[in-house]
Amino acid sequence: MKKFFLHLTLIISLFTISAKAQNKISVSDLKCEMLTNPEGIDVLQPRLSWKIKADINDVKQTAYQITASSSLEKLNAGNGDLWESGKVQSDASVNVIYNGKKLKDRQDIYWKVTVFTNKGEVQAKETAHFSIGILTYADWKSTRWIGYEKLSKDDSISQYSKLSARYLRKEINLKKQVKSAKVYIMGMGLYELYINGNKIGDQVLAPVPTDYTKNIKYNVFDVTSQLKEGKNMLGTILGNGRFFAMRQDYKPYKIKSFGMPKMALQLFVEYTDGSKDVIRTDDTWKLTTDGPILANNEYDGEEYDARKEMKDWSTTNFDDKNWINARYVQEPGGFYEGQMSANMKVKREVKPISIKQTPKGTYILDMGQNMVGWLQLKVKGNAGDKITMKFAESLQPDGSLYIANLRDAKTTDIYTLKGEGEEVWEPRFIFHGFRFVEISGFTTKPTLENFVGKVVYDDIQTTGTFDSSNPIMNQIFKNAWWGISGNYKGMPIDCPQRNERQPWLGDRTTGAYGESFLFDNQTLYAKWLDDIKNSQTIDGGIPDVAPAFWRYYGDNVTWPGTYITVADMLYQQFGDAKVVEKQYPYMKKWMDYMEENYLVDDIMTKDKYGDWCVPPESLELIRSKDPSRLTDGELISSAFYYQLLNIMKKFAVIANAQNDIKHYDELASRIKKAFNSKYFNKDKNNYANNTVTANLLPLTFGMVPEEFKQKVFENLVHEVEVTKNGHVSTGVIGTQFLMRTLTNFGRGDLAFKLASNKTYPSWGYMVENGATTIWELWNGNTADPAMNSQNHVMLLGDLLIWYYENMAGIKSNPETPGFKQIIMKPDFDAGLTYVNASYESVYGTIKSDWKKDKKALVWNITIPANTTAIVYLPSNDVSAVSINKQKLDKTSYPHSTEKNQMLVTLSSGNYAINVK
Repeated sequence: MKKFFLHLTLIISLFTISAKAQNKISVSDLKCEMLTNPEGIDVLQPRLSWKIKADINDVKQTAYQITASSSLEKLNAGNGDLWESGKVQSDASVNVIYNGKKLKDRQDIYWKVTVFTNKGEVQAKETAHFSIGILTYADWKSTRWIGYEKLSKDDSISQYSKLSARYLRKEINLKKQVKSAKVYIMGMGLYELYINGNKIGDQVLAPVPTDYTKNIKYNVFDVTSQLKEGKNMLGTILGNGRFFAMRQDYKPYKIKSFGMPKMALQLFVEYTDGSKDVIRTDDTWKLTTDGPILANNEYDGEEYDARKEMKDWSTTNFDDKNWINARYVQEPGGFYEGQMSANMKVKREVKPISIKQTPKGTYILDMGQNMVGWLQLKVKGNAGDKITMKFAESLQPDGSLYIANLRDAKTTDIYTLKGEGEEVWEPRFIFHGFRFVEISGFTTKPTLENFVGKVVYDDIQTTGTFDSSNPIMNQIFKNAWWGISGNYKGMPIDCPQRNERQPWLGDRTTGAYGESFLFDNQTLYAKWLDDIKNSQTIDGGIPDVAPAFWRYYGDNVTWPGTYITVADMLYQQFGDAKVVEKQYPYMKKWMDYMEENYLVDDIMTKDKYGDWCVPPESLELIRSKDPSRLTDGELISSAFYYQLLNIMKKFAVIANAQNDIKHYDELASRIKKAFNSKYFNKDKNNYANNTVTANLLPLTFGMVPEEFKQKVFENLVHEVEVTKNGHVSTGVIGTQFLMRTLTNFGRGDLAFKLASNKTYPSWGYMVENGATTIWELWNGNTADPAMNSQNHVMLLGDLLIWYYENMAGIKSNPETPGFKQIIMKPDFDAGLTYVNASYESVYGTIKSDWKKDKKALVWNITIPANTTAIVYLPSNDVSAVSINKQKLDKTSYPHSTEKNQMLVTLSSGNYAINVK
């Protein structure tokens, strides 16, 4: 009887814990390949992830159980006909590999997860779904590419290319009741898809750009609810995008073009009786180029004539007798792939803050923010009236638009009215980078209510927030957010406004790392690494721009090296080892290529750009002419290549290529020896000509002999603090490591001075001079402004990393990538008196909110469930510290001391820390 009661008590106790877990713990954010319910993936063993959220502390996953089914009904019935993992003893909740039955083309998978924790068992309330795409080229063989490869009467192929949109339609007859239906579409360069008059999806500027001769991305939509038994109408509009290049027959040796817009589409229909049907693109589709979109060119803008609108063109009520049959056209050449990254979307709206009339009768609209997207127009007028909108980032002293920095981009939208009451219009296939718009053509005085700014970037989550006691730093953070988001266009581009907008590698070498704290950019950058891989030459070379829309194959280390540093970011920040395994052979090929072609006497001799954009000695200069400010290019390339070798050693382990490590080790050792022999001045304790970058790179990369490190650092500090009067003197290369290295060597106060400066050269100088994004040049307002993009992110360097890792204290432990363990070590003495920051990691929300005065430090932190944190406290006096109002002891909070700091390892939860 006693045993029975004990056993019953144990059952009740377990039930109580499990019930408590249900109330206090939840499982959500179920993802496949870090995408939410993706359609048409092309991975047969996808990775599944989930987040555990808890209102109680110390929650650890001990096991999981995944059920995957071929239908929602089977899943709800507990029938895991595809995969029943059973209870797996593991704390893995990120990138768990599907290990069920082999998945097939166009298959739907429904799944859920039950999580077992040390506090009880909990099942995700949501069920998740993903589907497999069309996996082989042969499965598209019966689907023809269609289009129209001729110019209409007002089209032109020239430096300023103009091509009208293609409208296509196809009536289909579904003779049975539809059970399910999916569309697979490749619309080059950009498309909008309609069924029975309704646009499918809320994406814009789709699909994401690639080198279309290498790979083509298709999008997949479940359109079951849009179809009905009987007659239905499929419609598409094809825009030009990067496919029909913005500059045709202009510098063809440099600018790549792919042809005229075209499309391939498959509609798979399953009926309720189990039978199936496939509708494909062929020459029975009808086509016209005589629609309202007269031109759409990313550089020059969109022209729209509302008088040419075709009411109900994508419904069965429309008469298309004047349309022609679509033509069969040559396929683009690239392999067909499911798109594994987000399309772009209108992410927010901006209302203008002022509108002023100019002496010539036009109006200048001020959005109050340098933004990227387009303007929605509301207008009344007569048929044939034209509203012209020209976009720019800034104004001239007389109040007119400043357009010299746009180069030959026309950045102009033209809307011709149809004269039917209030008309609302916005473009479909272009975007602008702008704050100001010159408006002309209104017959009455326009007001602010006539316009709304639409902000467009990749449909990814903002994951980071940051606020501090320093207003300048806070504004820089906001400027960075606007600049980064605006330059996410299915790939990271350098600028959104002038006739460039290219995916330069060098702009993101370290920048991608800082961006990852603000945005969930994992799938964007994983896709971009594929772009880089696909641009690699047979012998191993990598261009400076990828996809290689511009043919810049010139070879150097620092720009192509981004291929490796971005992969390292994805591993460090998101725990993505798969991307390293996938890209490793091609990275190795490039490393070997550079070694074989440019390593001479163990010095890497190839550099193209130097420390790009070093702040000039004069506000009027675009580039510095002072040799003492410029760092030897071979020093930069040699140091950078040495650092890449160290990253490749880590990658070799991940990719199970341990045999490569010996070569990397030996080569790195030789380069380090030759580097110090050539560049280190032992009598002066500095490198080369003693620029900050010359000393900074070997310090950061661990190339300085141990006994000289402090002396070299002192020389670096003297250059920053005395010679440059506490200002930035590094260009794109040095600034990638400047803030963290100063802080790691004990001069966080000097890094803070750089971050909070208001005078030239500094990020604060941009703010003080009206910037709402980040400039391309430190002195972009006074050097030739025609050379300055006012929305560039390359000069951020490691500033955002420093904000989070060194000021907020939110850093992933390199030994446990993806924030499985967090290092929380703010520099409380750098100069800030409070920081309130958060970051949505792959495990959940991390928060660091601290405030200090002369008496105490109050620090509130949040650690996600299923993770831990090593927390550094600025005291070695146990009696001065309390956590959640509890004094420290070895039982409550085990701790250790290191110099003048205390290290406490905390499990998940919320903690209020007080240090007297």
